[in-house]
Amino acid sequence: MALGSAVVSRAGDGDEEALELVYRSYESAVFTLARRICRNEADAQDVMQDTFLEICRSITKYRGEGSLWGWIRQVTVSKALMHLRRERVRAAKSLDVDGFAVGSLATAPPEPTVPVELEAALEQLSPVARTVLWLHEVEGYTHQEIGEMMGKTASFSKSQLSRAHQRLRELHA
Repeated sequence: MALGSAVVSRAGDGDEEALELVYRSYESAVFTLARRICRNEADAQDVMQDTFLEICRSITKYRGEGSLWGWIRQVTVSKALMHLRRERVRAAKSLDVDGFAVGSLATAPPEPTVPVELEAALEQLSPVARTVLWLHEVEGYTHQEIGEMMGKTASFSKSQLSRAHQRLRELHA
């Protein structure tokens, strides 16, 4: 997946072929990460589109420190978290008179990409706990990085991860 600095430089200059090469090289990984955080394909597609628009706009900000995938992954997580925040606001605004969120009932269930038991267990976690768990355990982010991405502290990330692990243990028992 590693692209040469010449391709990145050309992409920064607006070369459409280089930008397409970046897109083709990372689209699957970006979609998978977005899907894991957002929980459904439609939202993951939106996040993927937002991610690549941001990459096209700001690839010149990539300084070559670390891997290009690391930078793209950070943009993806940021866009996914913003999407989750927007959805939370929309859900709060779409409450009907009985206090039930109308908008949240229309989402299709995610297609299983992990074992059914694990998918079911992850569904029992809050979106924040699930995101922290995924970013830390699968993507390898540190608690400091997760806290910064979420506008919180490293302690927040640690406590969310601890709660997620505890909840998964309870479900497994």
